[in-house]
Amino acid sequence: MKLIFTGDVVGSTGRKALEMAVAQWRRIYEPTLFIVNGENAAGGRGITPAVAHQILDYGVDVITLGDHAWDQKEYIEHADKETRVLRPHNMQPGTPGHGSIQLTTPMGQVGIICLMGRSMMRQGALNPFTAGYDEVVRMRELGVRTVLVDFHAESTGEKVALGRRMDGLASAVLGTHTHVQTADACILPGGTAYMTDVGMCGSRDGIIGREVQAVLEGMVSGLPCKLPIAGWPAKVSGVLVETDDATGRATMIQPLNLELQRE
Repeated sequence: MKLIFTGDVVGSTGRKALEMAVAQWRRIYEPTLFIVNGENAAGGRGITPAVAHQILDYGVDVITLGDHAWDQKEYIEHADKETRVLRPHNMQPGTPGHGSIQLTTPMGQVGIICLMGRSMMRQGALNPFTAGYDEVVRMRELGVRTVLVDFHAESTGEKVALGRRMDGLASAVLGTHTHVQTADACILPGGTAYMTDVGMCGSRDGIIGREVQAVLEGMVSGLPCKLPIAGWPAKVSGVLVETDDATGRATMIQPLNLELQRE
């Protein structure tokens, strides 16, 4: 089984770049599923139902979110209706939306789980080391062998620790949130593919997807400022994971990067 997962989609630049990348990578790699973190897809903060459906129409199978999941009121109102858009699973009981999904593919059942870290992140998340672990166990007990976890977190140590916690249980633990692809893609001893951050879909020359001058002005002055979405050229970063169908263990992890000019 082949799974492609890309990092945070940032604004309209990231959405258009993602559309181009999905077409190319589906043709080249023929993935079983294509998963995307879309928590910055709507103007750089959160997601709306319209943007979510646009991304799904590109050929994406599941969209994960993160700490900006609730920034757009429209998503909150529709969160229960679209099972393919996942907010963090480890939220308080009664939180709108879905935190995990099981999909049937020609290669078998696949589980996708979205988790959020607690270190330097938005308040309110339950412990991902227990809530997330229990959800993977639940899926495995139902016979789901391949389970991918998106861990949306700030702390690299927290991400590494969750990878170790899930080693041998989840097929892949892949980090998002920092928008910068890390150089530590590996398969852990128990057979779990791991990467601290898969990167982002957005402007190649911006500062994590935002206009350079605006970000610098805010950092130099220390004053609040608007951070417009940066433009083209763009880059799409992600990872390809292959798993053994019988066990769900990862057999390969490969970072993916694509630089694009606007058509």
